[in-house]
Amino acid sequence: MTIRSIILGLLGVAFVCSYTYFNDHVMRQTFFVGNNMPISVYGLLVVFLLFVYPLFRKISRRLALSRREIVVILVMTLASCAIPGSNLLRLFTETLVLPHRFERTEPGWEKQKVMGLTPPGMLVDVSGDEERVLNGFVRGLSVANESIPVRAVPWKAWVRPVAFWLPIILSLWLAMIALSVVVHRQWVAHEHLPYPIVTFTESLLPEEDGSRSSIFQNKLFWLGALLPFAIHAYNYLVVWFPDQTLGKIPVGVDFSSLVEMFPTFKKGGGQALLGYWQLYFSVMAIAYFLPKDVSLSLGIGPFFWTLVAGVLTSYGIASTGWQGAWPFGIQREGMVVMGSYFAMLLVILYTGRQYYRTVFARALGLRTKDPVEPVLAWGARVFLAAVALFVVYTAVVARLDWPLALLFGLGIIGVYLVMSRMIAETGLFFIVTYGTPATILWALLGARALGPQMLLIMFMLSVILFYDTREALMPFIVNSLKLSEDCKVRIGRAAGLMVLAVVVGLAVGIPVTLYFQYNRGIDVAAWQNQQPKVPYNEVIGVMQRLEAQGQLEEAGTLTGLKRFAWAGPNKLALTTFGVGAALVLVFSALRLRFAGWPLHPVMFLVWSTYSGQCFAQSFVVGWLIKSSVMKYGGASIYQKLKPVMFGVIAGEMLGGMVPMVVSLVYYLVTGDQPKQFLIMPG
Repeated sequence: MTIRSIILGLLGVAFVCSYTYFNDHVMRQTFFVGNNMPISVYGLLVVFLLFVYPLFRKISRRLALSRREIVVILVMTLASCAIPGSNLLRLFTETLVLPHRFERTEPGWEKQKVMGLTPPGMLVDVSGDEERVLNGFVRGLSVANESIPVRAVPWKAWVRPVAFWLPIILSLWLAMIALSVVVHRQWVAHEHLPYPIVTFTESLLPEEDGSRSSIFQNKLFWLGALLPFAIHAYNYLVVWFPDQTLGKIPVGVDFSSLVEMFPTFKKGGGQALLGYWQLYFSVMAIAYFLPKDVSLSLGIGPFFWTLVAGVLTSYGIASTGWQGAWPFGIQREGMVVMGSYFAMLLVILYTGRQYYRTVFARALGLRTKDPVEPVLAWGARVFLAAVALFVVYTAVVARLDWPLALLFGLGIIGVYLVMSRMIAETGLFFIVTYGTPATILWALLGARALGPQMLLIMFMLSVILFYDTREALMPFIVNSLKLSEDCKVRIGRAAGLMVLAVVVGLAVGIPVTLYFQYNRGIDVAAWQNQQPKVPYNEVIGVMQRLEAQGQLEEAGTLTGLKRFAWAGPNKLALTTFGVGAALVLVFSALRLRFAGWPLHPVMFLVWSTYSGQCFAQSFVVGWLIKSSVMKYGGASIYQKLKPVMFGVIAGEMLGGMVPMVVSLVYYLVTGDQPKQFLIMPG
């Protein structure tokens, strides 16, 4: 760890947090982050190690970065990837200001006075200069093609809401970073999880003596890299020159027409699932490194879910129409997935129960039989302190009742912990959950016990902290800690640098995002700009149901633990939640009891989700490739072909990076919108 590596890491943080909005919303290319294996970071890493690093080493060995310096830069940059995209800033600023616009356009808002339920400071105050603060945000303040000066942004209006939210965000994220330090030793040393993404990353890094990785001298690596890069490069040319080329090379086949042969499968959404038949090379390569039960489960899970959903639909058990709508509504998919996550959390805690008990006991100053590394005890202390800060601040400032704040915060951390376990064990770098901790509390306690205001506050917290989980912070941290330790960077120092990266990333990302939005305006019809109205519309529906039942005036009047006396559980929702939990527990037990059990319980965490549907076919193909190699070539051939799969991942990263660079150059030279080219799911 050196000063220059920290400085370069902070420059990487600033670049990711300032450029992502421009790439995603101005040039509209493949998401600059988009998932927990961002093409932008890994594509640039491949370019750097292929071309820049050898040049620096040739000029001067002192100029070339060491292996540990590269890791420091990489882990800091990866930590910041949770900020500018879907995990936060894709919805953050819109959520703080657009409700004032929807108050005038959405039916029922004024009648129900739903905006009055918002805690003071949670939203931007537009009353002082509505034209500039609200309308300027929507339409933009620039004239013609000239950019506005920085001072034209109404910064003062944003000081209070940003100050309102930052302690909530930072306390929760600090808790997750600290918890990542705690679970690191259990997952690495005791459970020996494979960390497929870290394995790929380490294969590219220079050796300890500074020489370039031997993988770049392996012909099989280049053979693997050539295919995905050539396909993506050619398809990108087709986008620009459709009349001069022979048409796109199809990456997969659309089998949706086959659904007519299976009516039950069709009822469950089979046509949409088979229409997702696009192969992702990096996913197939990651599947090659996984145990076959994991890749098979991730592959067939969505097909199994579609069949189950079709059977349920045939018997009149619909997925919608329970209470509310996605993502907060009490729906079948959300309850099953949340039940599965809850059960997997129990499995994680049970598996490492002795270790976690020892670490937290030592953190509280109690004597323990087994020694505990100081960094682990401090990780547990910081976790407990950060959770306490989150609960107190959310209860006092955000006005969420303290038992709800505690359960909500632990619920979010629990889901992100399970996601981190998934990426460490399976390499599944694109994870989208259904349901939220707010949904579970709603189903458990009922609207009468919670009341409209508590529901609105939890929904708003969910929009900011837990709406689109594809780029979650904790999975980045877990992978980064493993990479750091493998490359001899102390995990305590790595965690501290990642905290610094998050703070700097927020300081850069929020003002830069606001500048772009006030400069050009936003597309109000875009998906992300419609989401700020969802919490309020959901609460209006709840208020109307309570009013019809004569319970609106008394709803939510009990506080603290007394609130639980009015609990009105949704039996159908909790039963569905229990089914999801039972499936995970049963499959976990079977997997532990029988060595040859063919399926992994991770199947139930993704089987009904968008991310699971997108990657299912790729995992099936990856499973087939590995099974064939092991059957006909044996373990020796399997090991020899690993460089091919490393190359496949690197080739896809390069195939996504090149269009981003070309698009930027085209925009800077012409000022025109470049052609859109997407590689990963949108």
